[in-house]
Amino acid sequence: MPDTQVPEKTPVDFWFDPLCPWAWMTSRWMLEVEKVRDIEVRWHVMSLAVLNENKLDELPERYRDLLGPKGLEPVRVVVAAQQKHGSEVTGKLYTALGTRFHNEDQGAGRETIAAALADVGLPAELIEYADSDEFDEILRASHNNGIERVGQEVGTPVISVPGVDGEDVAFFGPVVTPAPRGEAAARLWDGTLLVASTPGFFEIKRTRTVGPNFG
Repeated sequence: MPDTQVPEKTPVDFWFDPLCPWAWMTSRWMLEVEKVRDIEVRWHVMSLAVLNENKLDELPERYRDLLGPKGLEPVRVVVAAQQKHGSEVTGKLYTALGTRFHNEDQGAGRETIAAALADVGLPAELIEYADSDEFDEILRASHNNGIERVGQEVGTPVISVPGVDGEDVAFFGPVVTPAPRGEAAARLWDGTLLVASTPGFFEIKRTRTVGPNFG
């Protein structure tokens, strides 16, 4: 009989902070890539508040509130949801949060986070973890797992895929707007893997001239 076993999909580990609009753009692209390439995205949290906690005084004032203690609230709720309801809720909650934060410009306050929990059928009491450090050790471990793959000089998103030699290949980005769709998403994915898996390759970058386009 012919072998009808479905080939395993390539795991892609994706670290995000729900507050970051650029990570949101990249995450929507990754969902497009899932449709056109045999990959499976595994969602993990990182935190821009954790990343910048020792250099808040060096940041422009408009970023200090976003990246200070309040910046931990959404990601704390995501981690609490993970721990209490399983990792499979992570991507769904991220989509609910990101849609409200970015596409609908509702802000990242408690009411918005609570509404996102309701969107995916999670208990309302999870909002209480916005103020709780109960799962901060797990949050920081997840953050460190992602950021240590690429270094402290970058932010979110971080993506990691299996390399050709058995070693994982991790990179920051790609930073793109708007999120490519269909075959355009596939081409960007193929090119990203090509450069990321090239020995000695580190960086391609140019100055951003537009803001994130959520359309």
